[in-house]
Amino acid sequence: MENKQISISSFGGPEQLVMHSAEVPTPQAGEVLVKVAFASVNPIDVKTRAGLGWAAEQNKDHLPWVPGYDISGKVEAFGEGAQRFVKGDNVAGFIGFPLKGGGYSQYVCVPENDLSLVPDAITLEAAAALPLAGQTAAQALNKAELQEGERVLILAGAGGVGHLAVQIALATKAEVYTTCSEDNLDYLATLGAHAINYNFEPASQRLDNVDVLIDLVGGEVALDALKCLSDNARVVTVPTISAEMICEKAQMLGFSATGMLVDPQPEQLDTMLYMVSVGLLKVEIFKTYPMSAAVDAHKQIESGHTRGKILLDMQS
Repeated sequence: MENKQISISSFGGPEQLVMHSAEVPTPQAGEVLVKVAFASVNPIDVKTRAGLGWAAEQNKDHLPWVPGYDISGKVEAFGEGAQRFVKGDNVAGFIGFPLKGGGYSQYVCVPENDLSLVPDAITLEAAAALPLAGQTAAQALNKAELQEGERVLILAGAGGVGHLAVQIALATKAEVYTTCSEDNLDYLATLGAHAINYNFEPASQRLDNVDVLIDLVGGEVALDALKCLSDNARVVTVPTISAEMICEKAQMLGFSATGMLVDPQPEQLDTMLYMVSVGLLKVEIFKTYPMSAAVDAHKQIESGHTRGKILLDMQS
């Protein structure tokens, strides 16, 4: 059996992603071997491939490096003492974060405690799309301590993290506002959010008295969004190139502001998989690319116009 992988050969553009063959790994104690069905592509993969951020800094002397933190697939084999799953179980996980990666592989060994059982009611596509983005969304809203009835502004509500954050915030019974391009106004309205077309006018022209800002964008858009906030508002910003600057500016204006780094929590993923299985949460998948088209998948993320998530089909 061969194990095809996509790795970053050197930092740079999407063409630095190359396919190669490796040995199928042998699971160590407490690990299972997963035959990967789908891996999801996250903005951090693109950022790391470009040589930006902490994962790139830490891995720069260890290239080629296999990215990928989200997988779904079937359990194939067991290391010593691994007994949570049986062969053939469908599993998903948020793996190897932030330094090990490895998800862009046809086979990968994962500590069994890092995996969740995928309910029968969920496709392996949805399961692969959920871990990093879903947990980022949930943890950002938890960090902001969003309460029922509060007004929350989620920047980029149609994106991978955004579309899940919008739904979780709505489930909290908050009043949800979001920014998007014209193409996504109807989609976000269907979810139940008040959508603002950022191409038409900045959010600050349309909105005020916001209690919580979830910044998934950074830059000028986030600086403008600070003008929408009420006196004691809370700001949570995910890692973007300008996250530190946004936090400092928000604090100068008297808001409580914090950055965040998502923390893989299998129990939280279990809950989110359950929510998807009973229809409380819907995962939007923009496109699934064959493994051989990883370059195109990265280009699509870089376009900044992806509704929901991008997947790689690791067996095609």
